[in-house]
Amino acid sequence: MIEGKTMGTTYHITYFDEANRNFKVQVDSILVLINKSISTYDTTSEISAFNKPSHTFKFKLPYFLPPLQISKSVVSASQGAYDPTVMPLVNAWGFGPKKIDEPDTAVIELVKEYVGFEKLTFNQDSVWKNDPRVQLDFSGIGQGYGADVVTDFLKTKGIEHALVELGGEGMAIGKNIKTDKPWTLGIADPLQPALYKGYVILENKSFSTSGNYFNYREVKGRRYSHTIDPFTGYPTTRAILSASVFASDCATADAWATAFMCMGHERAIEILKTQTKLGACLFYTTESGAVETYVTENMKAFISFEESE
Repeated sequence: MIEGKTMGTTYHITYFDEANRNFKVQVDSILVLINKSISTYDTTSEISAFNKPSHTFKFKLPYFLPPLQISKSVVSASQGAYDPTVMPLVNAWGFGPKKIDEPDTAVIELVKEYVGFEKLTFNQDSVWKNDPRVQLDFSGIGQGYGADVVTDFLKTKGIEHALVELGGEGMAIGKNIKTDKPWTLGIADPLQPALYKGYVILENKSFSTSGNYFNYREVKGRRYSHTIDPFTGYPTTRAILSASVFASDCATADAWATAFMCMGHERAIEILKTQTKLGACLFYTTESGAVETYVTENMKAFISFEESE
């Protein structure tokens, strides 16, 4: 097992290798380069360069284009519930590098004018925007994408059985050789995140969870979710508590988990009926205050829940 820090969080990787090789140095190097490409907290990163008031940016590293491509797909399929151009709104609400004591509603309305994925275009070597104020934020996809890149690296080294976890997002390939069973992961209780509400069995599938308990701010006693609705410009106030998504790649799962938190459980359930390649477990509150659970049909055989006391 190797572990470390990246993207403002930690990573833990368990893999089985007959040659007993230690890939920590290589993994750390890969994650440094990913940060150099898509981290908004690094003022020298590629995404920070793009976010400056210019129109065109030419890729230098191979880690900017894939998140754009995946984002385009999820933006379209979610009808904009996930949108990485939400960066100016993230900053306006104080969730970015600069902390804001209290959001200015006039600023929110102004910023909304240059939020929207349709305001940028990209090809294989460059990305450009039709308004110099457009900015990107890959925090809704970055950790998942990082887990994908690390998983792909391990596969190139012949690793067939591994569990890659980066900030709670990750990928399970093969099985747990020690137990000779598929990987088993806990699903957090959205009301008590330190405890598990259930467990999921995964094999060759990614996992990502978004919840309103992960990141929030309190302003004058009111709690604001870090998930910003690109349409209203305000933090979401939905009944959904958390969304765990399972897909073939973690960047896609990560983006969809963000989208479901934005759109709420009712619309998410409708979309999941058509997005059959996705699996999901949603927790939400009813009008009476009870917590309900929705699990897609394709995951019911792999998810079990703790008995309530």
